[in-house]
Amino acid sequence: MKIVFMGTPEFAVPSLSALIGAGYEIAAVVTQPDRPSGRGKVLTPPPVKTAAEAAGIPVLQPARIRTEEFFAELSSYSPDLICVTAYGRILPKSILDLPRHGCVNAHASLLPKLRGAAPINWAIVRGESVTGVTTMLMDEGMDTGDMLLKREVAIEDGDTGETLSRKLSIVGGDLLVETLALLEEGRLSPEKQDETLATYAPIIKKEDGIIDWSKPARNIRNLVRGMLPWPGAYTSLGGKMLKVFGAAVSEGRGKPGEVIRSGGGILRVATGEGALDVLELQIEGGKRLETAAFLAGRKIPEGAILGA
Repeated sequence: MKIVFMGTPEFAVPSLSALIGAGYEIAAVVTQPDRPSGRGKVLTPPPVKTAAEAAGIPVLQPARIRTEEFFAELSSYSPDLICVTAYGRILPKSILDLPRHGCVNAHASLLPKLRGAAPINWAIVRGESVTGVTTMLMDEGMDTGDMLLKREVAIEDGDTGETLSRKLSIVGGDLLVETLALLEEGRLSPEKQDETLATYAPIIKKEDGIIDWSKPARNIRNLVRGMLPWPGAYTSLGGKMLKVFGAAVSEGRGKPGEVIRSGGGILRVATGEGALDVLELQIEGGKRLETAAFLAGRKIPEGAILGA
């Protein structure tokens, strides 16, 4: 089969690599345009572009995909199948109907749960213990197509959005190759999604990282884990943003957000249920530090209220 691959972030690279490794003909790769990145706002190619160019595959980076010009360019490759992993845009019907085998997507959740742009982060934030990858035949909806294969992945206690993303990206590549092999053999049985079980994982916004200290400590810890790498979970201290990168559930009482222990390498904060030990943090304008190092250079008095 002649394949066009569509993907953008680091998460999609293992899918592209798996297809190449399995010997499929990748006629072209479609990815989003280069974007400014870092403090210097240097124009940076998406990871999928870098991987595709290293493999000698033509790269298309349309600013808009719903144009006659892009459709004509895509059509010139005459794909038998389009494979999509984290491309970042919903495909129009014209593209969905272009390849004779349709468009197959590898989505980082066990559909119909966690449809949308950020299933990995929200799985952790919402306290899920299991997630996975689903391959599906794409339709015009947002992750609503018929399911093909699923692979479960346990969410470990220490997983963050970053670590879980790496795990699922490898699983996604393997599952995509397995799906294509069965597709070629005519052994797939597409399954409709149960709409009554659908949940959603919207795109992450900066304000999603704000810590609500009135919530239980375990919920806040899940937020800390799930909001990595961006925007991170954060609160405020003395009018400055305070980011929390690591935390553990502890015991203690106080007003939500109140520092109930500060010293001996421990920063313990009261929550709506239990307490939270902050393990790694960063004050606005400062360095990311473990709590012991942070407290050695900056005192936080007991009784201080975070997020006030």
